[in-house]
Amino acid sequence: MLNVAQVGVGYWGPNLLRNLVANKRCRVKTAVDLSRGRRDYVQGFYPAIQVTDDVNHVLQDTQIEAVVIATPVATHYRLAMQALEAGKHILVEKPLATSVAEVEQIGKLANKKKLLVMAGHTFLYNAAVRYVKDLIDTDKLGDIRYIYSRRLNLGRIRSDVDALWNLAPHDISIIQYWLGDPRPLSVLRRGMAYIQKDIEDVVFMNIIYPNNIMANIHVSWLDPQRARSMTIVGSKKMVIYDDTAENKIAIYDKGIDRMAVLGENMDYDNQHFQTFSQRSGDVLLPKIDFKEPLKVEIEHFIDCIQNGTKCLTGIEHAKKVIEILTTSMT
Repeated sequence: MLNVAQVGVGYWGPNLLRNLVANKRCRVKTAVDLSRGRRDYVQGFYPAIQVTDDVNHVLQDTQIEAVVIATPVATHYRLAMQALEAGKHILVEKPLATSVAEVEQIGKLANKKKLLVMAGHTFLYNAAVRYVKDLIDTDKLGDIRYIYSRRLNLGRIRSDVDALWNLAPHDISIIQYWLGDPRPLSVLRRGMAYIQKDIEDVVFMNIIYPNNIMANIHVSWLDPQRARSMTIVGSKKMVIYDDTAENKIAIYDKGIDRMAVLGENMDYDNQHFQTFSQRSGDVLLPKIDFKEPLKVEIEHFIDCIQNGTKCLTGIEHAKKVIEILTTSMT
């Protein structure tokens, strides 16, 4: 059984803690949070877990083998490095750090210590996201032409990061996963800060990938509707993935096909005689066996540590997400 500690039990922390406690392959020994209220929360629901406001209690505990970090983004790098120095495997909530240089330092230390670093890009453990990945890899959609995503809400306003860093890591991570983690050719960002100075509430990001693939990401805290959807347009079929819908995947047999037309000289496919037809076939709503992504993520974290399984959201994947977030031009 893997002995684990969790640092940070705030907004997302309780979900992580619940799944750690439920997993029979690990034991949560200690939870750390600066807030007395959050420590009381842990004691009330999980009396067997020790609580403290001092992370050094975890770092100095030789029984603890792995640390889950779910603290504000600005603290991720420092806590990750401290945990690795103390010989602990780490799972860090997204984003892993705030710069490529920080990610590289984390990776260098982890490699030296032979420890696992996993970034909490939870959507890659979502059955619907994996279903789309299989459609792409098996050429069911044909050539991918473009992808666009909308991650919108009215609130929750944050002050430690802007809307892009808060919301877009999800969509960037998913798109990178679907396309095989390519390096973009260009990244363009446009955003505005309306509520707080220098903290953008709404951002539009455009990414150009090799093979003429374009991705557009729209994130906002100021939208009248809640949206968590992604559309993938392929040459054969198209898919809408809507995380808020009952049927999370809809596959559309739609497209524009080029038709060969007989030319004056009895030749087909002459560029002067091309025409196009609109294809509109069935809409398929596949049944997906859904498991809570965090449950799958925690199971994968333990597998990587105990069985040497290759980490799906390891250093290299996390680094490319950070590269896109940090190299975008305004």
